Amino acid sequence: MDFDNGRGRSTPDRPASARQIVSRTPSVVQSLRTHSGSGVPFSVEFNPPRDAAGEARLWRAVRQFERMHPAFVSMTYGAGGSTSDRTVRITGELATETTLLPVAHLTAVGHSIAELRSLVGSYADSGIRNLLVLRGDPPGDPLGEWHKHPSGVEYAEELVRIVRDLGDFHVGVASFPQGHHRSPDLDHDTLHLAAKLRAGAEYSITQMFFDVEHYLRLRDRVVAMDPIEGAKPIIPELMPITSLRTVQRAEELCGRTLPKSVMTRLEKAAGTAPEEDRAAVRAEGIQIATEMAQRLIDEGAPCLHFITLNFAKATSEVLTNLGYGVTAAPISA
Repeated sequence: MDFDNGRGRSTPDRPASARQIVSRTPSVVQSLRTHSGSGVPFSVEFNPPRDAAGEARLWRAVRQFERMHPAFVSMTYGAGGSTSDRTVRITGELATETTLLPVAHLTAVGHSIAELRSLVGSYADSGIRNLLVLRGDPPGDPLGEWHKHPSGVEYAEELVRIVRDLGDFHVGVASFPQGHHRSPDLDHDTLHLAAKLRAGAEYSITQMFFDVEHYLRLRDRVVAMDPIEGAKPIIPELMPITSLRTVQRAEELCGRTLPKSVMTRLEKAAGTAPEEDRAAVRAEGIQIATEMAQRLIDEGAPCLHFITLNFAKATSEVLTNLGYGVTAAPISA
């Protein structure tokens, strides 16, 4: 059976040999090593599209980034599993129809252990061996009260163990430069991260941040608490700000307000007219992201992970500013 996949062509059903594809899949850590020969690698995060137009936009961004050779790409997962079917399908297509290394998000919220095992099996059947394991945010209100599924797990550490017990999967977890908003303090938060790494996670990707010092102090805390686990890659996550509206989105995603120094720069660029100077805010946001990325490179970050919101242009501009090779002009804003 053929289907239109939003990329202007039809493709056959996924081959039955998907599990053979899985067996040849490198890990994120292996890919970081492979890509580090020419400098600090980069990676990007996509979101499951809501409709056909969104899927077409996603694939335009995918093809743009494919020409830039990221170390990996990740696909997020809706709160409470709201986009699980779409996430599994598209992440599988990234594995079978591109040269990219996909990482699928897997969240515990709203799922029983049986459902989580089934999802892992679906990923394996789709050619996915790299999973980013998260406890996940409550649906509707990311900062709301978290409730364990009656037949689920309480912490991401438990989900890491479940995934590792299911087969030869490579697992990453989340880390929080300013601490998770539900942790009572930074020491408690660092204990949880170290436990996830000891459970079998090979690396972590941070929540986005806008002060590089927070990332550096996170790295220091993990090394001080557990030097062995602290040697595993902690990948910083960045999001170029392109409008004051994306500032609000950034604060919703990380549960923190932006540093005053960053907001001052963006508000100055926005001007005092009733409508913000969108071009000026965007230019300032690109500059801020470039400065942060350069500092992270200088401080020895193992990779730069960009939230793209399924657009290629802003991230491509930051990478170009940093000297990364772009082999084709960005297609979308």
